[in-house]
Amino acid sequence: MKKINDTTIALLIDGDNAAPRRLAPILEEVSKKGTITIRRIYGDWTTTGMSGWKDLLNANAIQPVQQFAYTKGKNSTDSALIIDAMDILHGGMVDAFCIVSSDSDYTRLATRLREAGLFVMGVGEKKTPDAFVQACERFIYVENLDIHDEPKGSTSSGSKSAKKKTTTALSANTSLMRKLRKAFDIAKGEEDEVSLSLIGQALRRLDPSFDPRSYGHGSLSSLISALKDKVETRREEKGNTVMVRFKG
Repeated sequence: MKKINDTTIALLIDGDNAAPRRLAPILEEVSKKGTITIRRIYGDWTTTGMSGWKDLLNANAIQPVQQFAYTKGKNSTDSALIIDAMDILHGGMVDAFCIVSSDSDYTRLATRLREAGLFVMGVGEKKTPDAFVQACERFIYVENLDIHDEPKGSTSSGSKSAKKKTTTALSANTSLMRKLRKAFDIAKGEEDEVSLSLIGQALRRLDPSFDPRSYGHGSLSSLISALKDKVETRREEKGNTVMVRFKG
């Protein structure tokens, strides 16, 4: 079993279906899973729609793959990407794939790659159909990769008030609380508390797109800490394991 830093990844980008301005945060996010050894972007490079990508290719060692649109109104990029992905799979060149697109046409590809025992990560917009999201083992919404600056000049009392409103809003989020409770029940077994890491694993199995950043928090630990009215946490004396228990 390879360590996470030894994992090799094929990054395949649907250039017709992704924004150049988000390339840097996408590369950073994917690199957390391992080393990107194959970097390819697909599109019709004779069109003006791909011009935004051209300056980024050499700087980021990304190989452009030309795919003409043989029929007007038909996107042939997905076919080229899928064929290459299968060649990479059968060549045994990588341990994982990352498909950057919001197109549901890659659903069967993601399923097939996972059937072969490979880790599949998807990156796309929140408009991505659920079929593709669920076909991936991990799915990242690009909106969560955008950097938002903290508001300046806020007073201490204002910050406390905003924090209280945020906590209340999270607790009132029925969908979020249902997911957390279900993940807790899956992870805890017969115990009344469970480690935060096991809850995180259960959440990813339940929802590949689950991301604390969708709720304004950079980590699951931060998100759970903001739900003090619903959950209790404690840190074990030995080690840094955080244990979680639902109240009531």
